[in-house]
Amino acid sequence: QVQLVESGGGTVQPGGSLRLSCAASGTIFSITVMGWYRQAPGKQRELVASMTLDGVTNYAASVKGRFTISRDNAENTVYLQMSSLKPEDTAVYYCQCLRLGNVYWGQGTEVTVSS
Repeated sequence: QVQLVESGGGTVQPGGSLRLSCAASGTIFSITVMGWYRQAPGKQRELVASMTLDGVTNYAASVKGRFTISRDNAENTVYLQMSSLKPEDTAVYYCQCLRLGNVYWGQGTEVTVSS
C-alpha cells in the first residue's frame, strides 16, 4: 500500500502563487507516475500535471506556463508550483501515483483563489 499526504493548500488572491507538496510513504518502490488532479465544485476530477520516473511531464492546457510539477525521487515527494493563479483554479487538489498497475490517491488539499 502507498499513502500519499498533500500539503500547501490555502487561499490566495488572483495572480498569486502556491506550492503544493505530496509525500509518498509505505510500499513506495516501483512507483512510476506521480501527479496532481483537481476537482472543482460540481465538476469532474481532471488531470493538472504528471511526471514519470524519468522526468517526462504532462500538463493540462489550462495550466501550461503557469504551473510546474517537480519530483524528488529520493524523498518520494512530488511538488506543484502554481503561479499566476486564477479564480478558476479553485478546487481540491489531489495527489496521485501509479504503482504496479494500482492507482493511489491522497486525501486532497483545498486551493481557493479569491480576492
